[in-house]
Amino acid sequence: MPHIHARYAEFEASVRIDDGEILAGELPRKQLRLVQAWIELHRDELIANWELAVAGETPYKIDPL
Repeated sequence: MPHIHARYAEFEASVRIDDGEILAGELPRKQLRLVQAWIELHRDELIANWELAVAGETPYKIDPL
């Protein structure tokens, strides 16, 4: 399942690219909303990077918020 890993202080979570829901771990509510907004802005790039990674290729850097 396409996802990203997000870290904030001592928190870490795997977050789905398609809907921004947490698969595992936890983040404070404010930081989760920021991650979800970032996913929304970069969804196409994230999916393209996921496909590169699955194919064993190096994903592209995506700008942070």
